[in-house]
Amino acid sequence: MFIVNPMPAQIAPELVAELEKCEVATIGHVLHSGFVDRGIGAVLPGKRVAGTAVTLRIPHADSTLLHYLTAYVRPGDVVVIERCEDSRHACWGGVITNAMKQAGVKAGVIDGPATDFSEIVRVDMPVWCRGPSPITTKLLGLEGAMNVPVNVGGQTVEPGDAVLCDESGVVVLKPDQAPAIAARALQMQETEIKLLARLAAGEKLPDITGARALVEAKLVEARLATA
Repeated sequence: MFIVNPMPAQIAPELVAELEKCEVATIGHVLHSGFVDRGIGAVLPGKRVAGTAVTLRIPHADSTLLHYLTAYVRPGDVVVIERCEDSRHACWGGVITNAMKQAGVKAGVIDGPATDFSEIVRVDMPVWCRGPSPITTKLLGLEGAMNVPVNVGGQTVEPGDAVLCDESGVVVLKPDQAPAIAARALQMQETEIKLLARLAAGEKLPDITGARALVEAKLVEARLATA
């Protein structure tokens, strides 16, 4: 059985632009939730993309609905695919890569393997997945669900969520919360630039961060307690 729901509203381009200035690891200083499992990694190094989550659940070896989706994705979408713990079949390969790239899709995030990595590189299509597999899905016409809540890398992703991906991983944010999170992350990145300048000028990291004072205060406490 197939479930096909309407395409979600897209995130404002201004928010996408702000998110793409943020490092996923910086958001990791702000949040503890929203991050997909770190086993889902980037195929292409050095990419950072953000966009609107378009979700897909395709179990086992049937990729019929993924082919169907390529006719409906829009520029700015990030295709997020739950594979129902199938780690054997690659649903995303060279043909899907080209179809998604031509449609303007920003990235694919797959909780499972992909294939044809050389074509992903050639086309310059950002993809995050659980590594390569030579065994591919087929057009079986059995089942799948489009634009439903999915579980990808232990994270629930809903259609229309904001997705940010880079070399450190993938984070999923609610659109109404993303602006404040992006603003805080950008502020932290500016602070880090200043910290790096202080390091380059000769200051020591524990003096800048306060780590030296914290450790030495505990050492003093320990000495007084045993005196």
